[in-house]
Amino acid sequence: MTSAPQLSAVPLYTAEHAADPQLSFTRLRQQGPVGLAEIDAGVLVWVITDYRAALDLLHDQSGLWTKDTRGWMEHVPADSPVMPMLQWRPSLFFADGQEHAHLRRVITDSFALLDPRHVRDTTMRHADTLLAEFSHAGRADLVSQYARRLPLMVLNTLFGKPDNAAPQLIDAIEAMTSTDLARKAQGEHALGAYLSTLYQTKAARRGHDLTSWFIDHPNGLSPDEVINQILITQGAAWETLAGLIANTAARMLSDPRYRGTLTTGSLPIGHAVDDVLWNDPPLAMYSLHRPNRSVHFHGRDIEQGQPVFVSYAAINTCPYTGQTREGFRSDRKAHLAFAAGPHECPAQSIALVVATAAIERLTATLPDIELAVPVEQLMHRPDPIYRVLTALPCRFTPLAPAPSTPPRPMSTESRRPEAGRLPTAARPR
Repeated sequence: MTSAPQLSAVPLYTAEHAADPQLSFTRLRQQGPVGLAEIDAGVLVWVITDYRAALDLLHDQSGLWTKDTRGWMEHVPADSPVMPMLQWRPSLFFADGQEHAHLRRVITDSFALLDPRHVRDTTMRHADTLLAEFSHAGRADLVSQYARRLPLMVLNTLFGKPDNAAPQLIDAIEAMTSTDLARKAQGEHALGAYLSTLYQTKAARRGHDLTSWFIDHPNGLSPDEVINQILITQGAAWETLAGLIANTAARMLSDPRYRGTLTTGSLPIGHAVDDVLWNDPPLAMYSLHRPNRSVHFHGRDIEQGQPVFVSYAAINTCPYTGQTREGFRSDRKAHLAFAAGPHECPAQSIALVVATAAIERLTATLPDIELAVPVEQLMHRPDPIYRVLTALPCRFTPLAPAPSTPPRPMSTESRRPEAGRLPTAARPR
């Protein structure tokens, strides 16, 4: 990529950026609505930090821009940490125009069939499994033991796999994000086997799940197209949801406004989720576009094929964009944490259900949970695309472990259901 000689690229992959991203954003804004950044050593990209410029790009359907990364991603080292997010696949993430609309319709229609109550119940069920693993210990790392595992357990269920397949999915996707090329290859092989088995199972016998709905959608995807849409959906949802759960938990445990007292109420979990999406979005930057021809865009000459990203985090926290006279955003949902336009996240409502349920179950099960270190000691992974904590150490009053032997049978009298309630086996699912 040829850069303007008068610009100094702002590095977004360093520990310094992870510790103080606002300093990086300030330096980018000083270059104008579109600044020059470095997302890995020697990998230069344009980054939009202005709300209006971002919307102009995200809503543009003139055919000027493409999402296809082929022809540019070859300049990114194969072992680069950003490669998993840039590597072209035949999926809606890297498609344009009618092809994108064709694939996206399958995703949006299928996710619309999910019952939010079922998603919430599924999340809480898997949350209980994870909480039971460490709730008796009195200490936990909510990143490795909770936030990074729970989303994949939920996705495993929503796509129609039995619970015992979740560890295979977790191990495979974790390996795929490795910079170790051998481990990454092993992860790709393991995930390919997982997806192949999933597709074959559902092709033979449909169920009430996303995979079956992908297969049966009237747009008629091929087996490879179905598998690639599952792959990209799970991969994108995992890291974003893991970050949203961890960042929200950190926000609630470090901000006294979320801890009520006898005389004051506490802010709701939904407020904490919105707060994170505005100020600490887990997907900090993406929406990669490249112009099909050289273009002058918001004061910047961008050559054909050069990559342009949107920094959601920079735009959301911009001190002079989208504010009222009192200094507050006019609409708490007006953030760009889920992008906008034709490529806006098609599953954001489900993501919010999962994140909210995960935090609700955590705080209800461990009501006195607190940070085990000062909030200033929490560290984020050096990453230009995601804003994720490396760890979230917490402590709490240990709960008694579940009994290892089944309890004695209750008497017939004690087994009678309460008035107005169905026995468990008869309750609707």
